[in-house]
Amino acid sequence: MATAVSVAAEWQLLYNRYYRKPELYQMQWKNVDLMQNKVACSPFGGPIAVIRDDDKIVQLYAESAIRKLRIFNSAGVSIAETVWKNPGGRLIGMSWTDDQTLICITQDGTIYRYDIHAQPLEPLSLGTDCFTHSVEDCVFWSNGVVCINKAFQVFCVPDFKNPCPIKLADPGLEVLPLSMAVIEPQYTMSGNVELLMAVGDGVLLVEEDGIQQMGAGIGPLEKMVVSQNGKLLASFTRDGRVLVMSTDFSNIKPVYTCESVLPPDQLCWCGMDTILLYWDDMLLMVGPYGDPVHYIYDEQVRLIPECDGVRILSGTSMEFLHRVPDSTVSIFQIGSTMPAALLYDALDHFDRRSAKADENLRLIRSSLPEAVEACIDAAGNEFDILQQRTLLRAASYGQAFCSHFQRDQIQETCKTLRVLNAVRHPDIGIPLSVQQYKMLTPSVLIARLINAHHHLLALRISEYLGMNKEVVIMHWACTKIATSSSIPDDNLLEILLDKLKLCKGISYAAVAAHADKSSRRKLAALLVEHEPRSSKQVPLLLSIGEEDTALIKATESGDTDLVYLVLLHIWQKRPALEFFSTIQSRPLPRDLFISYARLYKHEILKDFFLSTGQLQDVAFLLWKESWKLAKNPMASKGSPLYGPRIKLIEKASNLFADTKEYIFESKAAEEHAKLLRIQHELEVTTKQAIFVDSSISDTIRTCIVLGNHRAAMKVKTEFKVSEKRWYWLKVFALATVRDWDALEKFSKEKRPPIGYKPFVEACIEAGEKGEALKYIPKLPDPRERAEAYAQIGMAKEAADAASQAKDGELLGRLKMTFSQNAAAAAIFDSLRDRLSFQGIS
Repeated sequence: MATAVSVAAEWQLLYNRYYRKPELYQMQWKNVDLMQNKVACSPFGGPIAVIRDDDKIVQLYAESAIRKLRIFNSAGVSIAETVWKNPGGRLIGMSWTDDQTLICITQDGTIYRYDIHAQPLEPLSLGTDCFTHSVEDCVFWSNGVVCINKAFQVFCVPDFKNPCPIKLADPGLEVLPLSMAVIEPQYTMSGNVELLMAVGDGVLLVEEDGIQQMGAGIGPLEKMVVSQNGKLLASFTRDGRVLVMSTDFSNIKPVYTCESVLPPDQLCWCGMDTILLYWDDMLLMVGPYGDPVHYIYDEQVRLIPECDGVRILSGTSMEFLHRVPDSTVSIFQIGSTMPAALLYDALDHFDRRSAKADENLRLIRSSLPEAVEACIDAAGNEFDILQQRTLLRAASYGQAFCSHFQRDQIQETCKTLRVLNAVRHPDIGIPLSVQQYKMLTPSVLIARLINAHHHLLALRISEYLGMNKEVVIMHWACTKIATSSSIPDDNLLEILLDKLKLCKGISYAAVAAHADKSSRRKLAALLVEHEPRSSKQVPLLLSIGEEDTALIKATESGDTDLVYLVLLHIWQKRPALEFFSTIQSRPLPRDLFISYARLYKHEILKDFFLSTGQLQDVAFLLWKESWKLAKNPMASKGSPLYGPRIKLIEKASNLFADTKEYIFESKAAEEHAKLLRIQHELEVTTKQAIFVDSSISDTIRTCIVLGNHRAAMKVKTEFKVSEKRWYWLKVFALATVRDWDALEKFSKEKRPPIGYKPFVEACIEAGEKGEALKYIPKLPDPRERAEAYAQIGMAKEAADAASQAKDGELLGRLKMTFSQNAAAAAIFDSLRDRLSFQGIS
């Protein structure tokens, strides 16, 4: 059990809990004195930002006097550096956000932001008040900051992802607070940040809309820090006491009284169990019970709180102070007889081929599953790889004798440890514990690796964990494009394609878009050719100026929306004739353009048809426009709108005439224009909007009804209306106005070409039986005379005319007409009997 003794010998006991402080790294940087620099360390094993403190006299070694912002990983390996130009005055504070953006706040209220590669991002401002009254102090949390200026005004940026500074309530101070601490918005009832300010012997709770006096008489508090769950507040009082209280100050508990009243340089929580206080040469760990633990340092250190402990950074090393897990205690505590310790000891005997291994297993037979589980958990919490392997071997050894143990636990722990050991390597420098890894999640770890340009490791971890590789490969491709300006496009394309093909369904268009933003348009065009999805390919082709290729791809896809997108884009960018020539030889784009323009852009469509020699289509458009013009409510009573309308139709007629196949349409348009002109003149003279857009027949009929026989004759002559049609129109028109004298006179001008039947019908329709009698005798056909007499109710005359026709069927039909008149019906029966008798004889 020599190993167990050596392991436990490094632990420190605080009341009934053991703590250990393993060294994670020997720092690989040089000439970095933490006392002479401002330092910001990111949690979850994140990077370290270092900048020379301009408030101190600094001894320079071989480095330049130029002040630089330097970024290292947790092992002290340099990631990037940049010159700090100090444009905003003294640096007040700096910190890392959750997405590893470095925030630097200067005296004038400017917030400078940098990525992990020291590339500057867009700066922000806290406002004119902080510019006028310099910033004096600030308190950071994961994604926000609270600042106080010399005028004792308090400003807050609740979220750097949506940076919008807000002013908190005026605390009414005359001096700066002794200390400040922040309760993050996620832990407050209001959902807004709450600032705790140690003022006098109490605490002010400052919010956006008010102030509360808290904890009166507990201070003065020289240092304050809120626990990571936002529930507890640890503080150091002016008389040297360490207090822990709930953040609503309902429960206050003294934890420890220090020997010195000198306030510590740093105060922080170590997990949720203990509090760390650091002075120049000593680190003091106090808990709710028992004597404190002292750690002596001969160099300056920085405390970096984590969810399960504290990382301790010095100029030479990085350590991790945390509570020893119960599973590890059960195995390595001196004199432990716990099942896990016996299982671990059994493996040692087994390796030495001692029979005591079997004896140990028999002793813990009933508790073997718990022992195996403890070994697995202890292995997961170890940073030493050899110790991990030994513990996992012990678990595997015990598992061989457990029939009901879940065997995938060892596999999952091995998988987790392989990932953790890979990122803990000094070249990567992310010393995550297993609890931190679970809280961070693998996807966020992958994101941090690719942001640090560790793409190969990120890809291997993604493959190993069965995660999507697209994020990694996409980021690598974009980074490769940005950092390979000296590589020719063709060569870089081969390099990119070799990696992009590893991930099916990856968006080549997105990579091409990045190439275009990097001013590598040729590379973008080459990349987009490999994008299989037209919906992503076509818009990008347009954005890089490849309109013709975009039109081809959109047409090949058959997606009309994409084709319209390209058409409208080219339409806006190119001259009309060039646009027309582009689409003329492509049926689908051409037809879609015609369909769109026919609805919305007649003028453009006319230009297109003229450019392609389709005169008849232009003519049809003009004709259609003339009808649209006619729908204008002002186009009546001699409106001047009819001048342009007639000209449109005449122009259409001329265009039809220029094509041999459309002679009929040309003639029709010509006559249409002539008729409209005559109708327009008639409306002007009569001041009645009743002529335009009526037919020739209706125009003639209307003229006769109005008594304008000369105009009617003019229309007849102009359009060569036949005599029969003329007679029909005039007969019914005269009957409509009941001008029976004119009708009779008209019937006697000459023998009507339509006969006298229309005269009879017109009179009967008008209800003038007497007028009809003037024309019925003139009907040459006795059948027509018979039916005409029947229509006006003259039974005897109808019967006589029917008998002249010798038509029995007609007699029967006429009898039905007079079915209500018995005498008339008898006349028809008598005549029909006579005709039947004559037929028999």
